[in-house]
Amino acid sequence: MLYRFDSCLLDTDRRELHRGGAPVAVEPQVFDLLALLLAARDRVVDRDEMIATVWRGRIVSEATLASRINAARVAIGDSGAAQRLIRTLPRRGLRFVGAVEAVAAPTAPPPSAEMAGPWLAVLPLANLGGDPAEDYFADGVTEEITIALSHCAGLFVIARNSAFAYRDREVDIREIGRELGVGYLLEGSLRRDGDRLRISCRLIDARNGAHLWADRFEGGPDEVFALQDRVAESVVAAIEPTLQSAEAERHRQHAPATLTAYDLLLRARAAESAFTAEGLAAALAALNQALALDPTYAPAMAAAAHCRALCHFQGWPASDAAINNVAALRLAWAAAEQAPNDAQVLWQAAFAIWNLAGEERGRARALFRRSLLLNPNSAMGLTLAGWIETMCGHVDEGRAMVLRAVRLNPRDPRGWLMDGVLALAAMIEGDDAGAAAWAERALARNRRFAVALRVLAVARVQLGETGRAAEAVRDLLRIEPGLTIGGFLARIPMPLEAMARRYEAALRVAGLPS
Repeated sequence: MLYRFDSCLLDTDRRELHRGGAPVAVEPQVFDLLALLLAARDRVVDRDEMIATVWRGRIVSEATLASRINAARVAIGDSGAAQRLIRTLPRRGLRFVGAVEAVAAPTAPPPSAEMAGPWLAVLPLANLGGDPAEDYFADGVTEEITIALSHCAGLFVIARNSAFAYRDREVDIREIGRELGVGYLLEGSLRRDGDRLRISCRLIDARNGAHLWADRFEGGPDEVFALQDRVAESVVAAIEPTLQSAEAERHRQHAPATLTAYDLLLRARAAESAFTAEGLAAALAALNQALALDPTYAPAMAAAAHCRALCHFQGWPASDAAINNVAALRLAWAAAEQAPNDAQVLWQAAFAIWNLAGEERGRARALFRRSLLLNPNSAMGLTLAGWIETMCGHVDEGRAMVLRAVRLNPRDPRGWLMDGVLALAAMIEGDDAGAAAWAERALARNRRFAVALRVLAVARVQLGETGRAAEAVRDLLRIEPGLTIGGFLARIPMPLEAMARRYEAALRVAGLPS
């Protein structure tokens, strides 16, 4: 419903208040109070009705009630002295006395084709403690998560005010999804346990109610705002890859009769996640089809370049002749130009440029920096940027990026990549035992990761364990049968000359052909 009064417009569906054409930020309880008074403008609303409607019957102090009434008046340009719009009737209650025009809100058009992708709503955190004084903190965390998620490329987040319409309402998750037009919902709760704050969050598939991800966060009374930031950061880092996987699986199970470029992008992501030569070949084939449908689709351009770069450092051949190294590099540059504000496009393009651009690879670092400026909570953006900084000899900076990625998303399915970068950092610093340990950890998660196998071979040679180094080389040759020392050094960017010499000497001892 839309209510027009004085110079204001209140939209109950979108939970928005405008005054003089400009949006006015109001707390959810203030908005609910205004909506109640406007809907009941033909009568007096007493204290009990206000508490039952706005606070769902919870105990509320007179000071809290007076504060919300005052805030409601201020929001619409009224005051307790003037009472032009909201009048207090002593010992009876409040009544809205301004002239009001009420009209039905227009139906929102369906999302455009350009907005294909997962849609998410962040529901207000439930305050399980029951203390209204904690509401402000629950609302603050909800808003921080909403803002942070809105920075994720390819993810569409419903406005905070629309989601807040479901505060304290017992509505089926699937019904909320249908009403908001979203496929995914993030819900959670806040509870104070003594002097500890505990926040729980859950990501739910709105189509079937399935739980896709959940986590819990705790903090003390002196770290309220740090806890708020930590929750928002961690939720973003975990949800971005989780949603991508969920979307890919949904499209796999319910493949549309006519594939769009977005459908093909999802197919490619699912195939890439297997991290096999066959999976990456399938991903490149799907992306080639996507680009045939839409040659300017930046996410597909960047994904194709990224997949080809993965094949490049693994030593897997370009089975799709349409997207070889030259074509992939061209796509990477074009994607970065086409979508300069898409964080994922930028880190994918940057990784491809680093691996494929030869002498121009240094330009990749600027793209990584911009990607992290746009989304500082992207675990994969941080990991790949940290990899490149480490390879350039900036080990402390690179390691810090990767450790932040691990902290943000400790259960990332691509954790083997993070371990591999930490193995590289240890090797550059001369910590061969640490390098071997990190490489072994990466390989325990993904035995096909050639970077970790190469580090392991070098570290084992340095530790005097040539037999175990030779085992790592044999595993390398199973991944890339034609691998040689010269071919490896010619293909892989190695800015540090001392590092290149160490690889060359150690791999020769471990039995890799020259």
